[in-house]
Amino acid sequence: MVSKPSDPPADLASAYLALLSERAMLQAERDLVVAERDVVAAERDTVVAERDIAVAQAANAQAMLSDSEALIVSLELAIEKLRRELRGQRSERTARLIDQMELQLEELVMAATEDEVAAQAAAARTSSVRSFTRKRPVRKPWPEDAERERVVIDPPTVCACCGGSRLSKLGEDVNETLEEIPRRFKVIETVREKFTCRDCEAISQAPAPFHATPRGFIGPHLLATIVFDKFGMHSPLNRQSTRFKCEGIDLSTSTLADQVGFGTAALMPVYDLIEKHVFAAERLHGDDTTIPIQAKGKCVTGRIWTYVRDDQPFGGTAAPAAIYYASSDRRGEHPQKHLAEYGGILQTDCYNGFEPDTIAKTKKVPITFAFCHAHSRRKFFALADIQKNARDHKRKGKPISPIALEAVKRYDELFEIERQINGLSAEERLAVRQEKSKPLFDDMHEWLTKERATLSRSSEVIEPIDYMLKRWEGFALFLEDGRVCLTNNAAERALRGIALGRRNWTFAGSQRGADRAAVMLTVITTCRLNDVDSKAWLADVFARIADLPVSRLHELLPWEWKRLRQAEKASAQITA
Repeated sequence: MVSKPSDPPADLASAYLALLSERAMLQAERDLVVAERDVVAAERDTVVAERDIAVAQAANAQAMLSDSEALIVSLELAIEKLRRELRGQRSERTARLIDQMELQLEELVMAATEDEVAAQAAAARTSSVRSFTRKRPVRKPWPEDAERERVVIDPPTVCACCGGSRLSKLGEDVNETLEEIPRRFKVIETVREKFTCRDCEAISQAPAPFHATPRGFIGPHLLATIVFDKFGMHSPLNRQSTRFKCEGIDLSTSTLADQVGFGTAALMPVYDLIEKHVFAAERLHGDDTTIPIQAKGKCVTGRIWTYVRDDQPFGGTAAPAAIYYASSDRRGEHPQKHLAEYGGILQTDCYNGFEPDTIAKTKKVPITFAFCHAHSRRKFFALADIQKNARDHKRKGKPISPIALEAVKRYDELFEIERQINGLSAEERLAVRQEKSKPLFDDMHEWLTKERATLSRSSEVIEPIDYMLKRWEGFALFLEDGRVCLTNNAAERALRGIALGRRNWTFAGSQRGADRAAVMLTVITTCRLNDVDSKAWLADVFARIADLPVSRLHELLPWEWKRLRQAEKASAQITA
């Protein structure tokens, strides 16, 4: 039904007033709608603000939590490192734990930084939440001798307050930023001018300088970088070639290999001197590790052998050094050749190939073997490690061995005594061992013998017990000679880099390649043992060895090189 429209007003004044009244009503309705909309918008803004505040607070809480986790791991790592500095080396498991903690700390610090940035971004959207800022450790200052570039921002010319131009310098704020300059290469042109004599027409020319490699194709610093990256940082030559190409220098892998061969040959006189120094020691550490060697289309499991001289545990003054050899297998003929002229103390595992009885009878002074207690303890620890046993499916939930656990506890008492006497003279170490260690070790021997008689053949703990009892004389040598260490960790540390490097270079290309690696590992590891910068030492040796007389070659030994550099530095300071 359609409503009948109302009749319009009879005069214009009444019509005008009716229109004004209707417009006022519409205006009032619109204002009401606008007010309602503003209320909804305000409520929405309030909700958004509350959400932003909640998000910012949650981000701050997450950042604080991440920072706390990183701080806890950092403190735990610092405590464990301080314990090692205070008490010396502990177990291999503790060393692995520190490595794991460092990796965990790295991840937690990165996560904490990401959460901090997220918290700052969330707080920027609010006006009532203050962003969380992590407390970072005080950074060490940059080296004073580092190249520095001063960038001064244009200062203001007028006062920001009153607009005046009469400004005087009050001070300055300096922010130091560490930046990297891409490697720069330069070509050195060595010119030898020729002259002819006007009297006899003979040609005169200065003699050609000596170079580390024939024709001086690569300079000593660049050669040191190539060699150190390959053998010290385990970066294969093909990766180095790719990196050089990215930097605009085309050096093929074969070219780099050619130069490495020249560099190794140049270092052979130093290698021979280090070898002579190592085998002049009264006591050595010896060990070996596997190295894949490419041979006739297949890889064979070769060996890298090392012998380490380290007299510091018993107060010796001789410089530490390490010598390496490579072989295609683990046959005893290889270590027997290495040790043919040696007649001192050799600390090793119980590998009988170093010097069997048939070889010892033919020598004037046979080797005296001192076996590694860390190897022995490790065998007991494997049966007493609760966490490892829980993860090991092969053990099928077998309980830990109480005998193994007791053996580990007894070993821990002996190692605690060793930490207290580390660095003392051989006589002082022997006196303490006779007083404290001998009663414990003799009691351990009696206890192991008694327990062994009660075990069945199927018992797992028989193997580590027999490992000790059948070689007891070698394990007990530390009670008779203060120079003997309780472990062979010095040799194991010398081989640790090889174990890590195998993942990068996969295998040695040939037997000669393995021999070359042994030479370079010898000089690099010896530098590290003497706290010498391997790269700087290599560059200096490559630059000087061709001109140096044979009578002065000993100056290139890392410990002599370090002493001479320190003397030169002290002399320069006095002169200045």
